[in-house]
Amino acid sequence: MFTVRRGGCRGSESASGALCYRRRVAHPGRVRKSATYDDLLKLPENLVAEILNGELYASPRPAPRHADAGSGLGGALRGPFDRGRGGPGGWRILFEPELHLGRDVVVPDLAGWRHARLPQLPREAFFSLAPDWVCEVVSPSTAAMDRVHKVSIYAREGVTHTWLVDPIAQTLEVLHLDAGRWTIVFTGSGTDVVRAEPFEAIDLDLTLLWDEPPDATP
Repeated sequence: MFTVRRGGCRGSESASGALCYRRRVAHPGRVRKSATYDDLLKLPENLVAEILNGELYASPRPAPRHADAGSGLGGALRGPFDRGRGGPGGWRILFEPELHLGRDVVVPDLAGWRHARLPQLPREAFFSLAPDWVCEVVSPSTAAMDRVHKVSIYAREGVTHTWLVDPIAQTLEVLHLDAGRWTIVFTGSGTDVVRAEPFEAIDLDLTLLWDEPPDATP
């Protein structure tokens, strides 16, 4: 029997809302098998489904702050890097692509490929080529999944850069892969205007990622 881990209220400030689930579905005494893509396809389409290290994870769609941060970042990067408007171009940047990396099925919030590595989009509904850059918008309920399971898979597949955006703490962490290990090369927060690899060609105003000014009273 494979395990379904419900990812909780993805991107939410609280882990106690009506859509927050952490129940582990399993049967004692049975040998647990690795989840398959067929298992993933049986889940409702309104969930974000992933297979990480043989386990099936199902998360609700991103909560508003989570979605706002991802949309703000994607909007800031796609013009200069995906379309070459006000920037160097040379990238493909996509929202929530489905990545098939070995036996894992991973859905980052954003991912980018250098155009030279991905000159054409695949015909399939997924990508088997690991990105050059990924971004995870973390929340209290998905932090372990993002920071441990998914980041380890990205390292194994040679993804060079990972960004971790926390819309509650209003922080950006930039990780660089060096000899198979992640190094935090940059952190920014609040109202910072940053130049962060691999997109250091432009100034990135972090306030574009937050729905409230830093230190605003709720």
